[in-house]
Amino acid sequence: MVHEQDIAQLFARIDASRDDLVALTRDLIRFPTINPPGADYRAICDFLGARMSAHGATVEFVRAKGVPDDSDEFPRWNVIGRFSAPEPGPCVHFNSHIDVVETGLGWTVPPFEGVVKDGRVYGRGACDMKGGLAASLIAIEALIGCGLLTRGSLECSGTADEESGGFGGVGHLARNGWFDRGRVDHVIIPEPLNPDRICLGHRGVWWAEIEITGAIGHGAMPFLGVNAIAGMGDLLKLIEEELMPRLGNRVTAMPCMPEGARRATLNFNSVHGGQPEPGDGRPSPVVADRCRLVIDRRYLVEEEFTEVKAEIIDLLERVKSARAGLDYSLREIMTFEPTMTAPDAPLVKTLDHWIERLFDRPATLIASPGTYDQKHITRHGSVRACVAYGPGILDLAHQPDEWVGIEDMLMSAKVMAAAALTLLRADAEGA
Repeated sequence: MVHEQDIAQLFARIDASRDDLVALTRDLIRFPTINPPGADYRAICDFLGARMSAHGATVEFVRAKGVPDDSDEFPRWNVIGRFSAPEPGPCVHFNSHIDVVETGLGWTVPPFEGVVKDGRVYGRGACDMKGGLAASLIAIEALIGCGLLTRGSLECSGTADEESGGFGGVGHLARNGWFDRGRVDHVIIPEPLNPDRICLGHRGVWWAEIEITGAIGHGAMPFLGVNAIAGMGDLLKLIEEELMPRLGNRVTAMPCMPEGARRATLNFNSVHGGQPEPGDGRPSPVVADRCRLVIDRRYLVEEEFTEVKAEIIDLLERVKSARAGLDYSLREIMTFEPTMTAPDAPLVKTLDHWIERLFDRPATLIASPGTYDQKHITRHGSVRACVAYGPGILDLAHQPDEWVGIEDMLMSAKVMAAAALTLLRADAEGA
């Protein structure tokens, strides 16, 4: 049972933590955790671990040894803090990734100083997602400071490599039991999706490399070779003229945003064909005997992956049969199935209640066009109650002059704190 006086005390404490929230966000931005290569992971984990330990957490550091990007120069470190109450009960876990993308061009403020102006904190990662990490920590600290953590437990993790697939972060933790139903009941990922939205899940993704091969020949006598680039051109034409219109007619019931993401999509990520040119740029005088294409197929929860793959193979077979001497190979790079937490799950309904209470309107339920770390939690872990909810505007992620609004962080911290308290005091069974 959540009492009004508890909520009033909790919200007042978060309001009083405004300066601390801003300072914490700035501190996190000042760690240039750019991925690749995966810099300063241990440094930011040490910082987070010390802060959580100071508030009574049991802290563990987990290195994802064996994942492809882990190395002694750039080790894949993760930190998990667990705050436990005297009375057993459910566990609410807040997960944030610690890595950021490169800065790129176009900045008018220093990207790693955490500049504060006009009610915003600027910097690489401010929006995606160090502002969300800071807000979740302030929410946890407010619950502890008010003496409201009397049942169950709270966890907060800072994890590696979300920007490159999450294999050294949440993927590693999920495979090793950190998101099993026996220890965690609800997971909130404070990704920047606007503080009045709840993201239930995401579409599926299939990244694959297609290589078409032909036969090399002299460029002056192309009729004696088999040009793989021409074969790839046939494939591209078939995809654009036949497959893409079919995909555009497939619409998901998932509440994906923007609206175009409710349809199945396919993107050509890259094409590489022929022999490498010499350093001076002179052409190679041969018929191209190979051409590679990387595709990014986003598929819907209503689609079967076997059929998604079969559609591409069918087109490849048609290309192969149309030109003698062509062949192909298909290499899967990465596949993640669509995932979505039920809109009536206790986690979703609780967040919705507090969003409506604080924003005076019901939450907007959405699904993401791209994947994020929920894919690992529902794929390798056994926790199904997982959503993304946090401050920030997704359109600002990865942009120059990235920022997060201070008021948005405060409001999100209140929603997260009140929702966590409600879930901790509810019956864990069936959550």
